[in-house]
Amino acid sequence: MMNLAPAQRLFNGLTARALIVFLLAALMAMPGIAQAKGAPDSFANLAEQLLPSVVNISTTQVIEGRSGMEFPKLPPGSPFEDFFKEFFDRNQPDQRSRKATSLGSGFILSDGVHVVTNNHVIQDADEITVILHDNTRLNAELVGRDPKTDLAVLKVKPEKKLTGVDFGNSDKSRVGDWIMAIGNPFGLGGTVTAGIISARGRNINSGPYDDFIQTDASINRGNSGGPMFNLKGRVIGINTAILSPSGGSVGIGFAIPSRIAAPVIRHLIKHGQVRRGWLGVHIQAVTEEIAETLGLKEAAGALVANVIPDGPAEKAKIRAGDIILTFNNKKVDKMRSLPRIVADTEVGKSVPIEVWRNNGKVDLSAVIEELDNTLTKTAAKGGKNKKQSKAQTFKALGLKLSSLNSKLKEKFSLDKDAKGVVVLKVIEGGPAAEKGIRPGDLIVEISQQEASSPEVIETKVKDARKAGRKSVLLLLEGQSGLRFVAIRIEKP
Repeated sequence: MMNLAPAQRLFNGLTARALIVFLLAALMAMPGIAQAKGAPDSFANLAEQLLPSVVNISTTQVIEGRSGMEFPKLPPGSPFEDFFKEFFDRNQPDQRSRKATSLGSGFILSDGVHVVTNNHVIQDADEITVILHDNTRLNAELVGRDPKTDLAVLKVKPEKKLTGVDFGNSDKSRVGDWIMAIGNPFGLGGTVTAGIISARGRNINSGPYDDFIQTDASINRGNSGGPMFNLKGRVIGINTAILSPSGGSVGIGFAIPSRIAAPVIRHLIKHGQVRRGWLGVHIQAVTEEIAETLGLKEAAGALVANVIPDGPAEKAKIRAGDIILTFNNKKVDKMRSLPRIVADTEVGKSVPIEVWRNNGKVDLSAVIEELDNTLTKTAAKGGKNKKQSKAQTFKALGLKLSSLNSKLKEKFSLDKDAKGVVVLKVIEGGPAAEKGIRPGDLIVEISQQEASSPEVIETKVKDARKAGRKSVLLLLEGQSGLRFVAIRIEKP
């Protein structure tokens, strides 16, 4: 046994002040406490180091003049010729082309020749000029751009290699960490602002891969494309958008995290475009009701609503109703995480996929194909109902349902090959009413079994009650396409 007597004597001999110092030192040594840092005394040294790497970007777009009225044809020497010429010269709109300019920000990469900015800063530009910190102006060539992430890469030819910066790891940055932003707000030139990371993972509905860092650092018009630095001088974000009713900074700015930006920039420099992986599924969020209905302990993953024919998912035997839990050994914690993970996957690579199916985990693998922006494949409809029955009202679901027939297909403008059970009426105040179900919607599946008739739905509702489940999962086809809906079962 360890002898604690010497330590006890040391503790008894400490004065009150020494005891406080001793306890504070012990507290600072605890994990998570020592890392907490206060505000820096000054950002001056960091700003002096980084300002030469941040550039202003000026773009020029040639706008063609409008065509006006045609000068009337007059006989040579007509007395009206001078009159009409004077009238047209005075009243005709300017038909000459004019140049429109706009300003933004960017930063030089460590290779000294490539410049990163936002796509919307240089979009539709005929001429792009990069203005350095010392006001040197360089003509820039567009290397590549990616509208989906709003990123673009330019290339300049300086007389000597420029001072550049490197990307940092945005995943290591935490809410509350200090950051510094440098940009060209309102065309004023290199401007430094500072603040903290206010939030992470923001979705502002600007694109399919939204995952913004939110900051309270002052970001205004013209800051777009400028860098967000951590205190080590690494770029952890690219300032892209603000939320402001007035158009000026109100302390809510958004930056593309380096985790998303860095691989896109590498692709643009190497290929001039971004090659993204494609799985071939339509997905939706897993709600708590859906998770409970499918026997999943937590509402996580991405629910497959539809599988595109001949796509990688269909070839991998992924089915509608599967919940994708992991993709390429990465956890899919929420639905909108999956598109980003798939997009970052190397095209042609075979990846493991774990799905939840029939109350258990199933391991699959898929060979990822390249995302085609012009892809217009849709899920095929097929099959015919072998059985038809009369309309039935299901009070437990709040629906009046019927098998399909030619009259109902015509009434609800359904395809000839449509299959399922059609919704005739949604009972007001019933469980289905709060789910946005409408007359004319088709129930294609119930509890992951084909809904060929109202009798099948009746059986599945009874089975769910016997199993003690509070809801059933319907696969619906309506105006917005295929979607899963969990409907609670009312007590009889």
